[in-house]
Order: sequence, then C-alpha cells, then structure tokens
Amino acid sequence: MVEVLLITDDIARGERLSRDLGRRRPCHVHNLYDDALPVLDPSLIVSDVEALTSEAIVRLRRTLTRLRGEGNPYLFLVHGNAARAEAQARVLGATATAAVQQMLGAVERLQGASIPVLARTRAAEARQFFQHALFSGRPITPATADAGTELVVRAVSDTGIHDWVRAVQQFDDATHQHCLLVAALAAAFSGALRLRPTDRHHLTRAALLHDVGKIHVPIEILNKPGRLTHSEMVVMRTHAQHGHAMLVGAGFGDELLAAVRSHHEMIDGTGYPDGLRGWEIPDFVRLVTVCDVYGALIEQRPYRASMSGQKAYGILEGMTGQLDDDLVRSFQPVATAFSPPA
Repeated sequence: MVEVLLITDDIARGERLSRDLGRRRPCHVHNLYDDALPVLDPSLIVSDVEALTSEAIVRLRRTLTRLRGEGNPYLFLVHGNAARAEAQARVLGATATAAVQQMLGAVERLQGASIPVLARTRAAEARQFFQHALFSGRPITPATADAGTELVVRAVSDTGIHDWVRAVQQFDDATHQHCLLVAALAAAFSGALRLRPTDRHHLTRAALLHDVGKIHVPIEILNKPGRLTHSEMVVMRTHAQHGHAMLVGAGFGDELLAAVRSHHEMIDGTGYPDGLRGWEIPDFVRLVTVCDVYGALIEQRPYRASMSGQKAYGILEGMTGQLDDDLVRSFQPVATAFSPPA
C-alpha cells in the first residue's frame, strides 16, 4: 500500500513536496490533469492545488471519490486566500487544511493513532455547526448555543473524551478547535463531578462560547505563528470583553456571561479583564478556566508542540494560588483519560 498520494497541479512543486514526505513514508505524486488515475490504495491523500478552478474542483472530487477509502484522512494544502480555501476544502470533505509550510506537521497528526470513524464524524458535525452557526457573524441566541452544546455532549457521551477530543485535533482552525476542545473537556469534567444534567449542560454551553469574542481580534494576531508582542497581547485580551458584549441582552444567564467575561481571571488577582480575586470569581467560572487552561496546553500551537496530558496536568498543579486547587484535583480523572500524541 502506498501510504501517501499527493495530487498536484504543478508536478515540479509536487515532486519537491514528495521528497519531504518520502523521507518518512512512501509517496506517489499524481498530476491532477492526468485523466488516467493511478491504481493505488493510499492511507492518506494530500492535495496541492494552487489554481482551484471549477475544472480543478471537479477533477479533485473525481479522484477522491475513486481513491479515498472510508475513514481515510485527506489533507488540503492551502494556497492564497485562506477563507476561500477553507470553504473549498469543506466542499471536498477534507479532514484538515494546512499551509504548505505546515504540511509535515499536519501529516504527522493525521497519521497518528487511529481515530474511530464515529469520533471523526461527531467532531466534524460539531465543528461545522460551530463555524456556521456561532462564528458566522449572525447574532448568537440561547437556542443556537443549545443546539451546539447538545452536539458536543452527545459526541463525548457516544465516543468518550479520549477519542472525540483527539478527533477534534484533526482540524486546524485554532479558535474553533479550541472552543470545541474546551467544551468537550467541560462536558467530561461536569460528568466526573456528577453535576445535575441541567448544570452539566450550562457548563458545556459556557465553555463552547467562552472565546466567541475572538472574532473581533485581527486574524494576523489571532493566528500569528509565534508569541505575541506586548501590544498584540493587549489586543488579544480584549476578546473577553468583546464576547461578553456580544451576548449581553441576548437571553443568556448571568453564569454564562460571567464565564465568557472572566475565564482568564486568576484567584490571586493577576488575571484579566477586571483583576478579580478569590471569592469574586464564581465556582462556575473557575470550572471553565481549568478546562480552558488545560485545553490550551494540550493543543498544537504554531509556536510549540502539544503537551502530553500528564505534563499539562502537572502545570495545572503548579498554578497554586491562581487556579482553584480543589477543582484541579477533581480534574485529574479527565486529564488521565486523555493524552494527545506527542
């Protein structure tokens, strides 16, 4: 079996990419405009198509239909307009998208431990909902948030936190991925705490919406492939107030609004935006914060690799005085249940 099929509209560029891939796994390069399809059974398909014309899309779809096995991952390499490429990748059923420079890291993630098809499907459903319903620019209503929360809770219940969160990691849109990851962790954490179904739903919904204010942060700051400068961090930190302002007056309860505004507050008063400390931070917010911090640590970021669950939990334990120590101890079963690929 050929491990990787690389479909390209520029053979010279495709050959260069295949040499990088070929150092780690067998790779076959296919010219998109060659009508004769190769007789292959690839475990991963990568498309490297710069000129995404109507004909190119038709040819890509035909090749994928013929050669992509059920459940096999497909990586769509992005050239040019990222938003347009994301939409095209979605139409083609891509498992993930990545810039050409990020290809090897994306391939490693896609060809890591096997993810059950159901987990991938549930993650894709939730992510698609989140993109279309919550980050579309339209007003967010409690009913909309409820629908997304049910998807997350059902996904975690059906496939377990371990498989589902790893499936979410297959997708590379950082903010969507992070919100879904934190919501999944909140759903699992609330279950471990044996919260009432209503409280579990409320906590997961707050986690799903906690970073919605990031749609007001410039994309060059949000997706910067490195650490932010002081001035950029000031802009990034406005997302909590922006998210709160978006949801005030839209029918959401005070607990959720507090979580959206205050999930970066720390018990010692070093957090933002209001410098709350101790008893000023409700338990509900503290729950979301633990999930948020842990989720950020285990995610792949442009400037660092993902951490193991064990290492990330060790950092939580070291944040004495900032996080709620009792909640951190209670979170351990969730952390133990999941450790992402290194």
